[in-house]
Amino acid sequence: MSTQADFAAALLNAQLPYPKGLCSRNGADPSRRFAVYRNNVQSSLINALADSFPVVLQLVGEEFFRAMAAIFVQSQPPHSPLMSRYGEDFADFIAEFEPIAGVPYVADVARLEHLRTVAYHAADAQPIRSEQVSAALADPQSLSELCFELHPSLHLLDSAFAVVAIWAAHQQEPSLAGIGLHQGEHALVLRNGLDVEVFALEAGASVFIGHLLQGSPLLAAAENSPPFDLAQTLALLIAHNAITQLNYKELP
Repeated sequence: MSTQADFAAALLNAQLPYPKGLCSRNGADPSRRFAVYRNNVQSSLINALADSFPVVLQLVGEEFFRAMAAIFVQSQPPHSPLMSRYGEDFADFIAEFEPIAGVPYVADVARLEHLRTVAYHAADAQPIRSEQVSAALADPQSLSELCFELHPSLHLLDSAFAVVAIWAAHQQEPSLAGIGLHQGEHALVLRNGLDVEVFALEAGASVFIGHLLQGSPLLAAAENSPPFDLAQTLALLIAHNAITQLNYKELP
């Protein structure tokens, strides 16, 4: 193992000795100086996770969260200098974390929060005007070939738990009272201007939007989805500036 690798490993694992060859300009004990630096690095990574997953923190409590995050930090160091990208595997870690097995919805709440972070940092794209969409929908000759290109920030999450309701309940006074925790929800996450928005969808609407993301024409996407309110779903996409381009795909 290289000296650089030794240094990086010791930063995240307090059980490892400090790297050999360290020295201090003022004669202070290098092991103590390194311990302080290691603590600062680990604390900054834990704080980054706390900032990215505030609802998870509220659900499990700060002490438990920081202990869980410390284990994650030790096992999965960052691979990018951008702290906004750190924690993309945190939800999978939570799903396998035995001490939290009794509250299985926490992992999906973490997935939802990560999608919010991804949406916030997604590329910009100019939405098309609602009049253009309405005109395209009103043209019966080309309607079967009409495809929507959706905003780069838009993501879907299908969960066996009430993730949207749980997340929404923690935006003010946190409470799970009255929420059917095991009632599955289908989440839509997108950035509208500078605001990241979260919506609960019908199951069919989630499948429909998934088809649109894969490039399916509008009518084919609707026909290959479970029953849902198409007009309401299109109104949601239009009102929240989710449609960025109209394309036409020639049918075979």
